[in-house]
Amino acid sequence: MNTLDHPPKKKRGEKLELKFRTLKQKVIIPADPDEVYEAFIDGKKHSEATGGKATSDPKVGGKFTAWDGYIFGKHVGLEKGNKIVQEWSTTEWPKGYPPSIFELRFKKIDGGTEIEMIHSKVPEEQAEDYDVGWKEHYWKPMKKYFKNKK
Repeated sequence: MNTLDHPPKKKRGEKLELKFRTLKQKVIIPADPDEVYEAFIDGKKHSEATGGKATSDPKVGGKFTAWDGYIFGKHVGLEKGNKIVQEWSTTEWPKGYPPSIFELRFKKIDGGTEIEMIHSKVPEEQAEDYDVGWKEHYWKPMKKYFKNKK
């Protein structure tokens, strides 16, 4: 059974209990922090780096999409080369859940950029999928993308 097709049930007048998780990951990308930042915030570069079509209005309050519209949201905090904060959802988001908060922090290190990702307010029943998804659909292709650019 796909939990995405079956949102939590509630009785009339009963408040839905929303359960969340916070995902945290660190990864090293072989590029400068400004380049990595641009690969997330620029729709064309994001598409090239991940292999999925993306759009982005790169300003606070600007909207973005990734993976052909599967992921969508808006930018709520941008510091070039340092940090990105977004409200983030997908087309499979459970009914009644608010957008998650997706934050990336970039730190220059020997060999590239360390990204610290904090993805909070993720619906608990989807957290495992997104935890794996970041590794498979972002970190692996981005490492390859920047390695091939050298």
